[in-house]
Amino acid sequence: MMLFLKSTAVTRAPGIYELDIAAKPPGKTFGIFLATDPDNPPTEVLTGLSLLGFHNTHQQAYTHKDKGKVLDLHFQKNGTDLFNGWKTEECAANMAAIEALFAGIGLKITPRVMTLAEAYA
Repeated sequence: MMLFLKSTAVTRAPGIYELDIAAKPPGKTFGIFLATDPDNPPTEVLTGLSLLGFHNTHQQAYTHKDKGKVLDLHFQKNGTDLFNGWKTEECAANMAAIEALFAGIGLKITPRVMTLAEAYA
């Protein structure tokens, strides 16, 4: 999944162009999707995600149509439910930790459940 990025002229936080917190249906296990500036990486966030147990599962560098460089990063954390999903209590704890991490850099998260089409594209 690649984030829809209108421009690389503006960041939402240092080194972060766009952020998406999304889960495949039914929506208990969330992934973190970041469009970042590879020349000014959000080191604090990347370190924080690692400390929370999230692992980088995908990265793709590209040049945006406005000529800015972008590095898409996807992070996931395994849970103890079926297929490494999160149980309800794991979801609550992980979402609180994610919210705190991004609040620390001034970003409010808006978790969402993906459509079937985007989840399995």
